[in-house]
Amino acid sequence: MTQKAEKILQIKRVEGEAESKYLSGVGIARQRQAIADGLRDSVIGFSVNVSGTTANDVMDMVLITQYFDTMEEIGAASKSFAVFIPHGPGAVRDVAAQIHDGLL
Repeated sequence: MTQKAEKILQIKRVEGEAESKYLSGVGIARQRQAIADGLRDSVIGFSVNVSGTTANDVMDMVLITQYFDTMEEIGAASKSFAVFIPHGPGAVRDVAAQIHDGLL
């Protein structure tokens, strides 16, 4: 194979990798948008169906649920290491506040 042909193949390979990474980024962006849309719909639906709740109440509940789901996954993993996280009603409130403050 000539040098020119090798150069063309290398350029095409790099262009293909760049396109692959771009499409992966588009896919991740669409996934995040779908998650955000689902959360929005859930917050609106919950707020409408449960009188007296606000969007902040629902988001706090989602954050706390995520916290417990994470704790469950850590505990269920066969090769997980010990993770010490403050736990209890006050600690969960603090974790929710920290997550809320960190994200928003």
